[in-house]
Amino acid sequence: MSIFEMIMLLCFGSAWPFSIYRSWNSRSNKGKSFFFLSIIFVGYISGFIHKILYSFDAVAYLYALNGIMVFVDMLLYARNRNSA
Repeated sequence: MSIFEMIMLLCFGSAWPFSIYRSWNSRSNKGKSFFFLSIIFVGYISGFIHKILYSFDAVAYLYALNGIMVFVDMLLYARNRNSA
């Protein structure tokens, strides 16, 4: 397990709850890009798959958690786009 990979995922992951909260309450997509969210989601899923196939450790759960949070933000993006 790489402590640096874990720190990176914790730092990046700490921003998603705030983003989700803002999307939920504001019902706005201001400052967001679905394309950007999609790229980040693919990155987290790729990291998770790599951990599962080649070097499974606890960091896989951080990839999964971050991927889930980005997916939730993507769903909120779609909801907010449709409600505008």
